[in-house]
Amino acid sequence: MISPNLPRTSAGSGHVNDISRRNFLRAAAAVGGGLVLSLSLPLGNGEAAQADTGTFSPNAFIRINNNGQIVLTMPYVEMGQGTYTSIPMLIAEELEVDLKQVSLEHAPPNEKLYANPLIGVQATGNSNAIRGAWQPLRQAGATAREMIVSAAATRWDVDPTGCHAEHGEVVHAATGRRLSYGALASEAARMPVPENVTLKKPQEFKLIGTPARRLDLAAKVDGTAIYGIDARPPGVKIATLSQSPVFGGRVKSVEDTAAKAVRGVRQIVRLADAVAVVADHMGAAKKGLDALVIEWDDGPNAALTTEALADMLKQAVVDPGVVAATAGDIDAAMANAAVKVEASYHVPFLAHATMEPMNCTVHLRNDGCEIWVSSQVLGRAQAVAAEVAGLPLDQVVVHNHLIGGGFGRRLEVDGVARAVEIAKHVDGPVKVVWTREEDIQHDMYRPMFVDRLSAALDAKGRPIAWNNRFAGSSIIARWAPPAFKNGLDPDTIEGAINLVYDLPNFHVEYVRAEPPGIPTAFWRSVGPSHNVFVTESFMDELAAAAKQDPVAYRLSLLDKAPRAKAVLQLAAAKAGWGEKLPDRVGRGASVQNVFASYLAQVAEVEVSKDGKIRVRRVVCAVDCGVPVNPNTIEAQIQSAIMFGITAALHGEITVKQGRVEQSNFDAYEILRIDEAPAVEVYIIPSTEAPGGMGEAGTSAIVPAVANAIFAATGQRIRKMPIESSDLRLPE
Repeated sequence: MISPNLPRTSAGSGHVNDISRRNFLRAAAAVGGGLVLSLSLPLGNGEAAQADTGTFSPNAFIRINNNGQIVLTMPYVEMGQGTYTSIPMLIAEELEVDLKQVSLEHAPPNEKLYANPLIGVQATGNSNAIRGAWQPLRQAGATAREMIVSAAATRWDVDPTGCHAEHGEVVHAATGRRLSYGALASEAARMPVPENVTLKKPQEFKLIGTPARRLDLAAKVDGTAIYGIDARPPGVKIATLSQSPVFGGRVKSVEDTAAKAVRGVRQIVRLADAVAVVADHMGAAKKGLDALVIEWDDGPNAALTTEALADMLKQAVVDPGVVAATAGDIDAAMANAAVKVEASYHVPFLAHATMEPMNCTVHLRNDGCEIWVSSQVLGRAQAVAAEVAGLPLDQVVVHNHLIGGGFGRRLEVDGVARAVEIAKHVDGPVKVVWTREEDIQHDMYRPMFVDRLSAALDAKGRPIAWNNRFAGSSIIARWAPPAFKNGLDPDTIEGAINLVYDLPNFHVEYVRAEPPGIPTAFWRSVGPSHNVFVTESFMDELAAAAKQDPVAYRLSLLDKAPRAKAVLQLAAAKAGWGEKLPDRVGRGASVQNVFASYLAQVAEVEVSKDGKIRVRRVVCAVDCGVPVNPNTIEAQIQSAIMFGITAALHGEITVKQGRVEQSNFDAYEILRIDEAPAVEVYIIPSTEAPGGMGEAGTSAIVPAVANAIFAATGQRIRKMPIESSDLRLPE
């Protein structure tokens, strides 16, 4: 089981970077006489491996102790998505052990050893933890199993083919003798590493594909789980802060007499663009902050408004962009159109608003820095702390913890940098906690986008041309500059270029347009959260122009995408597509292939006479390849649907006089319990490699809701969030 207080692991712990692409797995004797199975995830940054020096340090490893306990050092982080259950299932499956025998340790920050193989850096995001771990972790388990079996056969002086592993023991079939893994660990460490191992076929799986209870559930329910905000090193003080209300602004003056008089306030820390109050506890820190009188120099973005930013994008999308995908002859197809359809779409800035607000605990000393945080990018957190503190990397120790909501926000390290800045002025450890208002008004936001689309239909209503040009921010250009190539951002265009439909003439352009003064970042389902809303809504418009049923229309274009066709057929059938509904109630559909998974949703939506929207029911069918843990898949889809409906009905960050207008959940609303729909999830069995699941449901639900509103009211939704006032019946 996972310990609720996972062991702390220090940076610079003596691991040596000695990674061979040709050898994923090596074994070495553990100091305590156990088996350490090293797991080398292939690097995504193209660095050459060092020569074999006889020492091997993994970027993730399995340790089998003499007591039979299997310890997995986890290079991914848990933020509610079930990673700390599903990934151990991969090892346990091939290792032939019960899931309860596998415990976890957080990996230390080390970009070389723990790089995510799909993105080349130490990160948890893009719905790719299972995708990245699928092959190498199963190889790790299978290799360990074979070495342990070989150790038992050697001790018994029998043919290894007569032995097999089961439930953490090796059994000799002919005699019934048994030995536990713990009893064999030392001998197994001295066995030669097999060059090739045979992985189980899907039909042989015992754990993978079966519902598994969350290993971290008990600790999260009883409160013993440790999140970043729970860190409390001895002597810690608590700080909260006020940052310039306008991005790019500065502190002009501070009157702090009243703040210093608050009982429990210890000091005021003034930075160039922020002021922090350090106190004995959060209550005192917040009272002290409220008592400050701060005069700000708003800087160059003081006049910024949402309307001006939207106008900038509308102008940007007029001009040609960089071609992201093209096929056929768009111009010729448009010239031969029986019907032409054109539309513009707009999506707003969105905040992450995680339940655990931004926080970081720092103890800065002359000879080192220690950090307690919950981060999706532990290596980056260590690096920025070292940079701000002016210390070598190996003098920064980072303790990672469970994350109380990430959604991409904790792929950023601005909160770590800010905490270290404050800690430079504090003697002893200090925990910096952002208030909810600070968290929302100083977020890094899902970008605003504007799309212009046009399509041509033939005489039968079939689309013969599809043209899409959209403008907005590129997160990749800032976050991973080498991945931004030839003016294209692979994340920003996902969901716009990889459509599942048979479209003979197809053209997509991207215009990079960065909003001044508004920092942008990844947000759950990132590029597809914008693109799938646009493409699936516009496909619905084409079906309406062709006077055809939206599901039948889509199915007619999916003969070359059988997995997409299967999920749409299943979702429509389970939702009762075509069955009569009451007035002002409609069904809407969407289908997509993003994050290497196929997913279709049907939303059933009621619109009252006064325009109030209620999503009554959502039916989802998914083909995500091999379903490692069906429980996790269902929970992920349910969560993503609620997150997406929140965005569709309520989500919008607006700016006035350079300031974010929303500050808490009264203005930046989330879906309430009484608004939550019934959700049904159907998983299609598959033997394909697993796809991502954490974000796919968010991108699919928004167009399904928008299309259902059209079916219910005849009103087409091309802008988010949905304005209820536009849907009211005239009196």
